[in-house]
Amino acid sequence: MDTRLLKTFTALARTGSFTAAAAELQLAQSTVTVQIRTLEKALGARLFDRLSRGALLTEPGQRLLALAEEVLEAESRLFAAATDDGPVTGTVVVGAGETLCSAHLPRVVAALRGLYPDVEVHLQPCGTGNAVEGLRAGSLDCALLLEERVDFPDITAEHIASQPLALLCAPDHPLAGRKQPVTWQELGKESFFLHEQGCSYSDWLARRLQAIEGAQPRLTRFGSIEAARSCVAAGLGLTILPLANAAESLRDGRLRTVPSPSLPDASVHLVRHSRRQPSRAARIVTAQIAHHFRSY
Repeated sequence: MDTRLLKTFTALARTGSFTAAAAELQLAQSTVTVQIRTLEKALGARLFDRLSRGALLTEPGQRLLALAEEVLEAESRLFAAATDDGPVTGTVVVGAGETLCSAHLPRVVAALRGLYPDVEVHLQPCGTGNAVEGLRAGSLDCALLLEERVDFPDITAEHIASQPLALLCAPDHPLAGRKQPVTWQELGKESFFLHEQGCSYSDWLARRLQAIEGAQPRLTRFGSIEAARSCVAAGLGLTILPLANAAESLRDGRLRTVPSPSLPDASVHLVRHSRRQPSRAARIVTAQIAHHFRSY
């Protein structure tokens, strides 16, 4: 059997849409339709119900899905075994939020280019939800998540680092010269410029501030860390960032750390799909990522 038919079948099962499956596989929608019909004819079973809202797996389709994924995984292992002694080549797509993309991954890519010039690394900025979706859809090979816990079906997570967090302000902010840590009650009266919702450490701080009795902190969210950092450098309020993302601004004096109450570290997890066999290039990239964070 042509395994391309199984790839199309699993893509349609994941997306539930002929249009989305065609886009994922970079095929014409008519080609997807023909391949599904060919597979159904070969197996002698209807695999999908074609509904107005999309394609829904039939009972035979549900039974065959796990088997099809096993066949594709075996095929991947077969090709990996055949090329293990050759040069390492290929493209690896890594998903991560802006916090890690800006402060860490450029150095990983630079190191890999020196060691494995034929391995191409593409960085895909994304939050946790989109990263998990990308791993399941096959558009990402691996991802980095800043989450305290990672618990998703079919996703394997490895804790590789803890990033210390810091409260930050402008050099002329009233809290910049504090010798003693500020209290949560004091922080509850301040203005904060935070990364967008879905950023684990920003969400944690927002919840902590909003839990202070009688406090009404002013919270402004940005889709860009740089935008939040610029507002703070202009003296408009405070922010929270991993120290790695504030290092340059602290060195050049644009930002100062605020003596703060105890802050948790931000946990970094390296994640991949548990049923996908990584290529040699993907294994090398993930190993280099883990090495970077463990030696940082």
